[in-house]
Amino acid sequence: MLTAETDHYARVRGDIAAASSFDLPFVVMNVLAAVVASYGLLLDSAAVVIGAMILAMLLGPISGVALALVGGDARLLRRASVAVISGVLIVLATAIVLGFVHKDVPTTHQMLERTSPNFFELMIALAGGAAGAYASISPRLSVAFVGVAIATALVPPLASCGLLLARGDFDLAEGAFLLAVMNIVAIQSSASFVMWASGIAPGKLRELIAPNILSVAILLLLGGILVVNMRTLVGDTLFQASVARDLRQGLAGYPGVFLADLRFTRSGGGDATIVQAVVRGPKELDAEDTGKLQDRLPRPPDGTRLELRLRQVHAVVMTPNGPLYSSEDADNVDR
Repeated sequence: MLTAETDHYARVRGDIAAASSFDLPFVVMNVLAAVVASYGLLLDSAAVVIGAMILAMLLGPISGVALALVGGDARLLRRASVAVISGVLIVLATAIVLGFVHKDVPTTHQMLERTSPNFFELMIALAGGAAGAYASISPRLSVAFVGVAIATALVPPLASCGLLLARGDFDLAEGAFLLAVMNIVAIQSSASFVMWASGIAPGKLRELIAPNILSVAILLLLGGILVVNMRTLVGDTLFQASVARDLRQGLAGYPGVFLADLRFTRSGGGDATIVQAVVRGPKELDAEDTGKLQDRLPRPPDGTRLELRLRQVHAVVMTPNGPLYSSEDADNVDR
């Protein structure tokens, strides 16, 4: 039994080492994955983006880095690291080229989704890395499907980064690249732990921690940043929901007037939160009405002053008996 397990682990180590090579198939498959992912992002199609990951070959070298760090294999570490870095650059370069070719295509929701890394995505990457490592060492599981799932956390943000760089959206590109780096480090760290715990690269606990100290430090730093960002995001979401609720309640006093759209921006100097509301109805709201609505709204969580700006669209709901509401209805309301 021990011999069979030893032989299995030897085969697994050999497979991981082979998958960590930088060769022609690795280049071709990652270029094709980047092409399909980029067009999926440009089309704003989640299905195409996920389908593109069948082609990606990034999990292999990341697993190679994880195994090398746990097993103390400097040669494998160099080879796998070269493959990871090369794979990242290949995907980025391909996406940048396609970004310049299709620079006129508007930035899509699928692209923007991958520009704001958060704590939840860090947890997903950690779990995904553990799943990939466990599947690779278990004789009963296939690593193929797990590899595809993990690839969705790597190639799409890298492709988004490249497309955004071509458009000059450097802040958004930075967020997408940070997400990709976070996922790579998280997948490698959890894979290293699973490989050590499973005995594929046996050793003492300190032999696991010492080589991975940099990865752990990066994860802790990113985790702290993401927790802060998530708290800020939650605060902003609650604030925006409160503004929408309070505006709808305030507009209820104007028959036929309703909130059609709501957006939040910052003033040029950054000292004010601008609430841009589009309202529709038969009554044109004046400065006094706008002031009363603004007084109902909560204070922004970042401490900036709030300024309400109404964009009004005249709209009448017509029935066979005449308009459902009219401007006279609103004028007769006791406010």
